[in-house]
Amino acid sequence: MTCSLTRRNALAYGAAAVLARPAFAAAKRPVIVELFTSQGCSSCPAADAYLKELKEQPGVLALSYHVDYWDYLGWRDTLGGAEFSERQYDYAQARGDKNVYTPQLVVNGGEHFVGSQRGQVSRAIATARTEVAADWVEMAMSDNRTDVTINIPAGEPMREATLWLLAFTHSVSVEIKKGENTGSTVEYHNVVRKMVPAGMWHGEAAKIVLPKGSVVPQGCKGWVALLQDGKVGRVIGVAAGGTPSSV
Repeated sequence: MTCSLTRRNALAYGAAAVLARPAFAAAKRPVIVELFTSQGCSSCPAADAYLKELKEQPGVLALSYHVDYWDYLGWRDTLGGAEFSERQYDYAQARGDKNVYTPQLVVNGGEHFVGSQRGQVSRAIATARTEVAADWVEMAMSDNRTDVTINIPAGEPMREATLWLLAFTHSVSVEIKKGENTGSTVEYHNVVRKMVPAGMWHGEAAKIVLPKGSVVPQGCKGWVALLQDGKVGRVIGVAAGGTPSSV
């Protein structure tokens, strides 16, 4: 059975079907690392630099989100957004620990670490590579000039899952003129520029076709779909499109 996923937060989609290509052929279950950072945080550049190394590791999908809650220090983050701060707070709520800080790195939608603590992060990634997830979903993604298509096979999620479509730019350098990093030019990597809740999944086979112009901003050359337990829980499925520059 094919489900249109027209429940809350789902986007309207076209009827055109596109042949899906396999995603992440090099690693069936990549490790997802998400860095919450800010141009106004003096502790963040070390983590931003480390993310560049992480995104080049085979089998690792690294993403960064710029929060906006440090803007009051005198520099408005040029890549920041309230929706990215909300995602970080949602993670803290899902974990139940209320830990929100920068630079914070979340692994596979679960454990969190200081993003610049290479030893801890490296060990967490190594552990994540060995984990077996019985409820992992082998999604696939494809695109053409007008649409992005995500295919989800039937499965048995522990509970309702959320499908996120994240569009990102590979790298951008920013000259910071105020705040804690005054005078620095920092390079940021795999920066999420748009985050769309594309639908809810309850275990049914589904194909979601999204209008590319609405979900992929100009300048974003990569995009990824994350299927997460609940709203922002464990990552139980991944598919990539564009040129991900990782995995």
